Amino acid sequence: MRTPRLDGVPEAAIGARLTEMSAPTNAFEVREYVRWSDVDAASIICYGAYIRFFEIAETELFRRLGIPYGEVFERFDFWLPRAAMHFEFRAPARLDDELVVRLWVDHIGTSSMKLQCEMARTQDGTLTAEGYVVLVSVDRVNLTPQPLPPALVEALQPYRTPREALVAKGVGG
Repeated sequence: MRTPRLDGVPEAAIGARLTEMSAPTNAFEVREYVRWSDVDAASIICYGAYIRFFEIAETELFRRLGIPYGEVFERFDFWLPRAAMHFEFRAPARLDDELVVRLWVDHIGTSSMKLQCEMARTQDGTLTAEGYVVLVSVDRVNLTPQPLPPALVEALQPYRTPREALVAKGVGG
């Protein structure tokens, strides 16, 4: 079987360059397997399936904060819809690969926050995807932006590392 090539470069060479993830040491981490429902006919993860991995990490982060997602909206009387979502795909993940998903808070504004995410195969550390999601705090009735609840902002602080801090340390880019 031939080694898959991306832009004329063998996958192994690409993986070697991408092995080191740039997530900060305080990133929240969860592991999950690539399942049958995540892959295409070639047993490679479909790009849309990465959203499931991100949502697992997000849900488990809130659980770690002591605010299970099933309670967060009632407790703070708000919604937290996605305003933007951006992912870049670096290397394939295949059926039954275990992925480590690292998630951290890059930015907290008045009514929004940006969560950064990186995913890598646990068996070799190869970065498979990275990206971010912007969430906006909105009023549950009018769906208009409102300030993030102070208690939520405080709870998120241990996982906050702005991208600029990583770039300054020569880690991210």
